[in-house]
Amino acid sequence: MPSVPWLEVLFIFLFSGVRPSHPLQEVHVSRETIGKISAASKMMQCSAAVDVLFLIDGSHSVGKGSFERSKHFAIMVCDALDINPERVRVGAIQFSSAPHLEFPLDSFSSQQEVKAKIKRMVFKGGRTETGLALKYLLRRGFPGGRNASVPQILIVITDGRSQGQVAVPAKQLKERGVTIFAVGVRFPRWEELYRLASEPREQHVLMAEQVEDATNGFLSTLSKSAVCTVASPDCKVQPHPCERKTLETVRELVGSVLCWRGSRGSDAVLAALCPFSSWKRVFITHPATCYRTTCPGPCDSQPCQNGGTCVPEGLDRYHCLCPPAFGAGANCAPKLSVECRIDVLFLLASSAGTTPEGFLRAKAFVKRFVQASLSEDSRARVGVARYSGELAVAVPVGEYQDVPDLLRSLDGVPFSGGATLTGSALRRAAELGFGSAARTGQDRPRRVLVLLTESPSQDEVAGPARHARARELLLLAVGTEAVRAELEEVTGSPERVLVYTGPQDLFRRVPELREKLCSRPQPGCRTQSLDLLFMLDASASVGPENFAQMQSFVRSCTLQFEVNPDVTQVGLVVYGSQVQTAFGLDAHLTRAAVLRAMSQAPYLGGAGSAGTALLHVYDKVMTIQRGARPGVPKAVVVLTGGMGAEDAAVPVQKLRNNGISVLVVGVGPVLREALRRLAGPRDALIHVATYADLRYHQDALIHWICGEAKRPVSLCKPSPCLHEGTCVLQNGSYRCECRDGWQGPHCGNRSLRGDAPKARGSLREPAGGQ
Repeated sequence: MPSVPWLEVLFIFLFSGVRPSHPLQEVHVSRETIGKISAASKMMQCSAAVDVLFLIDGSHSVGKGSFERSKHFAIMVCDALDINPERVRVGAIQFSSAPHLEFPLDSFSSQQEVKAKIKRMVFKGGRTETGLALKYLLRRGFPGGRNASVPQILIVITDGRSQGQVAVPAKQLKERGVTIFAVGVRFPRWEELYRLASEPREQHVLMAEQVEDATNGFLSTLSKSAVCTVASPDCKVQPHPCERKTLETVRELVGSVLCWRGSRGSDAVLAALCPFSSWKRVFITHPATCYRTTCPGPCDSQPCQNGGTCVPEGLDRYHCLCPPAFGAGANCAPKLSVECRIDVLFLLASSAGTTPEGFLRAKAFVKRFVQASLSEDSRARVGVARYSGELAVAVPVGEYQDVPDLLRSLDGVPFSGGATLTGSALRRAAELGFGSAARTGQDRPRRVLVLLTESPSQDEVAGPARHARARELLLLAVGTEAVRAELEEVTGSPERVLVYTGPQDLFRRVPELREKLCSRPQPGCRTQSLDLLFMLDASASVGPENFAQMQSFVRSCTLQFEVNPDVTQVGLVVYGSQVQTAFGLDAHLTRAAVLRAMSQAPYLGGAGSAGTALLHVYDKVMTIQRGARPGVPKAVVVLTGGMGAEDAAVPVQKLRNNGISVLVVGVGPVLREALRRLAGPRDALIHVATYADLRYHQDALIHWICGEAKRPVSLCKPSPCLHEGTCVLQNGSYRCECRDGWQGPHCGNRSLRGDAPKARGSLREPAGGQ
């Protein structure tokens, strides 16, 4: 039997199905910054005297598809160049087995002609002889160029798979003053692109298939090198972490397979295990730094207040998506309610201490208030007075009902200078500022004097302020931190003073001023301790648009409460494909923080179960261990379209038995029977026809919540005792009787001995006031 030589069986698998669209260069920044990079690439332009030559790879390794993408990148770059015989000149060479001049730099004198010629370029195919193309430029220079009398920029667009040497001719070109950009296509070899590129290499290596990013990177490098100024002074070139990827074929040992082995001179044939390998195409990542230009966006200053969402419209315009309570107002500043019948006199300091700039800021604030808050059907009337040594009523209250006329009148109010006699101005304004508006009895609207000043008074203010308040004027004040104490003395309360830190911060005080003008405190509600939880249906039956309307509604309701750990705590649960606590009762300590968190609550989709969500509230939210306070009224408001509520009757009763009030807000043209069953014996149910109509039921909801906040509560519901301890009421407080093995005030500590007797917790006082 002939001998069988040693054999090694090798299985080779080639995986070539990698998507060409896979990003081979990624800048690690936020989605918002990526949008700004893209927008900046459309704003940037180079108008300097410079020669730009495209050297475009037309070889078979690139392929026709990537060749077309290379042309697209070149056209995008041309959009940012001021092509003109005296400024930017552009030429193009295609190379493969040999270089081919498509058109010299002096052929065309306009952007349209150059772009049209690039579009007509035809793919040639052949070998990738990048080195020959570079040597062609060394011999002949830039065809049609200006002989190095202007900066020369060479943009090489290739996959970096040259069949010859590129480092030496590239170095020689750079030594002649040519700036080389190496732009990758398809699956580039980054190491060859780095050999081609000028220093600093990271700023001169780009990826053509991410065209807007590459255009931005090209122009950012020109800007940093002072070849040309390509963007406005407000725009900045900044470094960002990025990574570049190379597609490599690697051999990988997978395991072993049975094979036959033998030797000469022997009839023996042996079975043995031979190595089994595969070849895989994998991405190798290379960390890098990418320099990109970003410009200020219209939403950078966060112009939309009160939970509104800023939506950019182009490069310098935006609009705000506002909650219902602030709808249609500029920057989501609230409109004055038609029912808010009020006369407002703005008293503006116009003294030397305020300065002309400060006086202009105050006028701008009043104009912003008027634009954002007044409308044709508004029952509010506005007047303006200025003061320094004397008081001058520039716009009597109620003289202008037309907003444009009022704004024009405000523009004409002059700065006076002089002493800052705030006390004298307050007294005179109280007596004369409201003119014929000073009616009596129930026919008189609420009268408010709003003082705006940045300068301390040079006379006494306490007496005149008391005189004004005695005439039934509400005094509010807007000013800087430097005059806070004096303004509190004028108004009689820190709650009536709005302090700002700068011009933009001043304008953000418009909604807060409106709230103080038109909102009258509700005794026994705003000051009543309350643990309030909203539970929103975020299932597919509601949909993202309706869910956004529910978010706006609960934000608007939250504005009616004083949020802090001693008064009202607010939490939010959403349910759909899962149940999620967006934030717990004790997560946010201020109303502003709660409003922001409500805006960020996720829409979940999927099928929702109200019963499962209510059990989640019972077990994991409305508990003393999760932030609920003993002795404080507790209320859960459920907003739902009604789907998935069939299993909720038992859980909702479980919450009520535990001392937690539950109100169901059902939305839909027909009230589902499942929701009727959740109302309970006290009919805790509000039916709303559409999600857009939620805002019309806010008063009813607030009235219900305030009623629940006044109901008597048990300190033992929910139980504050842990580990199945028993809560026992005693002398207006409570104590915890602990099970074996536990001790401490709330049975939270293990006993030192397993057979220790029951530990009794000490008496506890309720956490909130009644």
